[in-house]
Amino acid sequence: MSTDRSHRQGGTFLPRQPTPDVDDVEDCPFCPGNEGDTLPALEVYGPAGPSGKWLVRVVPNRYPAFQGDAAFVVEHRGPVFTEAPASGIHEVLILSPDHERSFASLPDEQCALVMAAIRDRVEEHQSTPGLRYSQMIINHGRQAGASIAHPHGQLLGIPFVPRELAEEQAGFARFAGGCLLCAAAASEERVGYRIIEATEETVTFAPFWSGIPYEILVVPREHGAHLHRSPTQRLVAIGHAVRSVLQSLTEHLGDIAYNIVFHSAPYRATGMYHWHVHVLPNLTTRAGFELGTGVLINVVSPEKAAEDLREAAEKLSVRGGYQY
Repeated sequence: MSTDRSHRQGGTFLPRQPTPDVDDVEDCPFCPGNEGDTLPALEVYGPAGPSGKWLVRVVPNRYPAFQGDAAFVVEHRGPVFTEAPASGIHEVLILSPDHERSFASLPDEQCALVMAAIRDRVEEHQSTPGLRYSQMIINHGRQAGASIAHPHGQLLGIPFVPRELAEEQAGFARFAGGCLLCAAAASEERVGYRIIEATEETVTFAPFWSGIPYEILVVPREHGAHLHRSPTQRLVAIGHAVRSVLQSLTEHLGDIAYNIVFHSAPYRATGMYHWHVHVLPNLTTRAGFELGTGVLINVVSPEKAAEDLREAAEKLSVRGGYQY
């Protein structure tokens, strides 16, 4: 933590860069009426009937990072060179037919359908031979990696457990006090400094180990390793909690770029794990020290971040809530 660095000349945070967009929503491949511009839908959620209306769609990614069903076999190409096929599944989750409606502004029904779509697709991935793990992400804004402005997420089913997940699993395994996130959430509720919101089903807090400004964790109160095995009520509650904290971020910081990352245990993992959601605002740039050492410098303490977001939530409440 180096909060004094927030007073440096040039401002604290980067302004959000506009996402490259089509000239007209009529040309947007994710808008209603342009369904033929995407590959055939894998899942469609919403009112059935001849009108063709939909609320959430899942389609294959036209430019997949992972595709095919080749066996994940590592080949050695030299003393330090190894490679394996990038087989797997890469899908796009279109959050809404509304070109301007981000996750923060999804109505209740829409939010529930997005969470149901994530669950359904992960279940489908699990049944695909050769896959071991599914990653769900939502990139909002160009700095966060979004290439199309229409609100959407991406679902990737891959044949290996990525390093970030493996390191999280190792952290859970090393923790001697039961479940790492159950303990963290209970501790945060007890002291209250970093809590942003707590409901019957969820706990949202700025983690003590925050590496970036306004980093947020959304955790199901009930312990469970796998997102896709959680009851519907819990999934919906997590969706609402993510939406709620995004609204507070928008109220406090404006329309910033951010990433939402869903972490669930690999399909057949049996060790200790607690699925959760990371909300990662893109407000600063990793410079040479961070890139050279892997040590992050955070200019906003998690205590200050939580306080700011609680105050933002209170302002929204006084005004009668977020305007959908």
